[in-house]
Amino acid sequence: MTVLRGLREALVLFVVAIVLAALAMGVWTLLSGGDFVFRLGVSLVVAGTLLGLTGDLTLSRIGMLGARATFGLAPEREDAGGGRVLTGVGIFLFVSLPLMAVGVALLS
Repeated sequence: MTVLRGLREALVLFVVAIVLAALAMGVWTLLSGGDFVFRLGVSLVVAGTLLGLTGDLTLSRIGMLGARATFGLAPEREDAGGGRVLTGVGIFLFVSLPLMAVGVALLS
């Protein structure tokens, strides 16, 4: 069941990223003209890269390590994902890479 929840979460993230990128590029194309498909491809590659880098909570935890150590607290737990199933690796493999692949396919 956890696998299905993870795949469902990846699908939702993937679809939301594509819809948001398409809306943003649609508005940009309407305002300034140009090629929608090329801009969508670039935006999907950028979105995939950003999700790959910031898809888990590592960056937000790094900022608190010093403060937690100062007060004698242990580092935050790794499983404190707020109900999420996918880890950073799962987000990279099942969301970021497919977004980048679709973006590169639209660029060609």
